[in-house]
Amino acid sequence: MNETVKDAIKMVDIYIMGKKYSVPETLTIMDAMEYAGYQLKRGCGCRAGFCGACATVYRIAGDFELKVGLACQTKVEEGMYLAQIPFFPARKAVYDLEEIKPTVADFAQLYPEVFRCLGCGSCTKVCPQDIDVMQYVAYLQRGDFAKAADLSFDCLMCGLCVSRCPVNIVHYNSALAGRRLYSRYIARPDAFLSERAKAIEEGEMDSDISELVNADKEKLQELYNNREIEK
Repeated sequence: MNETVKDAIKMVDIYIMGKKYSVPETLTIMDAMEYAGYQLKRGCGCRAGFCGACATVYRIAGDFELKVGLACQTKVEEGMYLAQIPFFPARKAVYDLEEIKPTVADFAQLYPEVFRCLGCGSCTKVCPQDIDVMQYVAYLQRGDFAKAADLSFDCLMCGLCVSRCPVNIVHYNSALAGRRLYSRYIARPDAFLSERAKAIEEGEMDSDISELVNADKEKLQELYNNREIEK
């Protein structure tokens, strides 16, 4: 960085894996790591706050509270100590959708920990998507899979809710099971989707798919920005 420009930007000291680095305060954690010389090959994902791959644990010097966030969205702070958790260890139930039903009893066999919820709200407070996690857990407890599916739809599966739960609920995996039950047994079949799936299977969309695969970034952006959106 040009020294004149560097002097005009406030620098903060952060610690990555125990080593001290001085980085511009305007950077996100992810940008700061690359500024410090780290080459990110895993745990970086979309870099736009949508995929949840860059879950990060950090602590600020002098504050013993362990904080969490997405590295691509969280700005660095003076005295920040960083540790990456691109995968948060959490149990995932194994099940066959054809052998379970959308009932509270069947769901309780998959994720019994959901019924230990204390209603503390920690999961909702930490969610980077501002999802009311505690509320969709309540819907799952009542077997209201339609509302749970709708409320949890934007979940990134980053695992930060689990990191804050005092009773070890696996919120995102339980929500995924709820959405699958809703899709399989409750949601009305979409005729257009069935027709499009059949067209793809029969090769009618091969040319369109090939065009997308071979398109450059500018073309993809143009198609996305000018797409037809249902009202």
